[in-house]
Amino acid sequence: MHPSRLAWASPASHAKRSTRRAWASLLGLAIAGSAAAQSTSDEIAKYRAMLADGNPAELVEAQGEALWTTKRGPRQATLEGCDLGKGPGVVAGAYAELPRYFKDTGKVMDAESRLVHCMVTLQGLERADIVRKPFSEQGERATDMEALAAYVAAASRGAAIKVPQQHAEEKAAYARGKQAFYYRAGPYDFSCASCHSKDNQRIRLQDLPNLQQAAASRGAFSSWPAYRVSQGAVRTMQWRMADCFRQQRFPQLDYLSQASIDLITYLGVNAKGGEMAAPGLKR
Repeated sequence: MHPSRLAWASPASHAKRSTRRAWASLLGLAIAGSAAAQSTSDEIAKYRAMLADGNPAELVEAQGEALWTTKRGPRQATLEGCDLGKGPGVVAGAYAELPRYFKDTGKVMDAESRLVHCMVTLQGLERADIVRKPFSEQGERATDMEALAAYVAAASRGAAIKVPQQHAEEKAAYARGKQAFYYRAGPYDFSCASCHSKDNQRIRLQDLPNLQQAAASRGAFSSWPAYRVSQGAVRTMQWRMADCFRQQRFPQLDYLSQASIDLITYLGVNAKGGEMAAPGLKR
C-alpha cells in the first residue's frame, strides 16, 4: 500500500471503525436483551396461566367466607349485615365499585376500611386490635383482613369496574389520589409515576404497567387482591399501596390512611370499564 494511503487510513479512520464496531456490539446486546426480556415475560405469563386454575388464593377466599358468616366479637354477630355499598349483606359486585362515599360515615372508604368499619359496628371488635397486624408474614396463615378482602373481591369476579365519581367527596378523593400519584419526594426523588408512566418498564422479573394507559390501569386494578407466589401469601390493595411507598423510600404509609384510599380511588376510576379478575396471581 502507498505510504500516503497508510497515513490517511490512520489513526482517525481506525478510531471511527472502532467506534462503529462498539456501537454495533451495543446494538446487538440491546436486541438480544430485548428478546431475552420478551422471552422472560412470555414464560412468566405461561407460568401464571398454569397456576390460574388452582390459584392458592381460593383457600384464603374460603377462610374469608367463613369469617363473613361466623358470629364473632362481643356482640356475637356475623358480617352478613355489612353494607359494602350495594345494601346490607350484598357482596356480589361490591368490590368493583369501591372506593365510594358512605353516608353513614361521611367518608370515602375502600373495601378494607369498610370491612373494618363493619367489624367494629356490627361485631363490637376493637379497631386497634383489627388493624394492629393487617398483613401476614411469609409462611403465616392469612390475616382476617387478607381473607375477608379475598372473599369480597372474589364475589366481584367478572363484574365491571365502576368506581363512582358522583359525590363531591369521591371527586376530591380522586383529585388527591392523582396528586399523590405524581408527587415526587424521598431520597431518590421518586413518585408512583416514576415506575408507572412509561411503556415496557420492569423491575427484576416484574413488568411495570403504564398506569396512564386505560388498558394497563384496568389490568392492574382488576387483579388485586392477589396471591404473591414469591411470598406465598394473598396481598391486598392496601398492602400494594404500602409496598409501593416502601420501594419509593417514602415514610411508611399508614394502613387505611386517607392517602392510601385516595390513591386506590384514583387507580379505580382510571380502570373504569375493566372486568374484575381478583384474586389475581403475581410473581
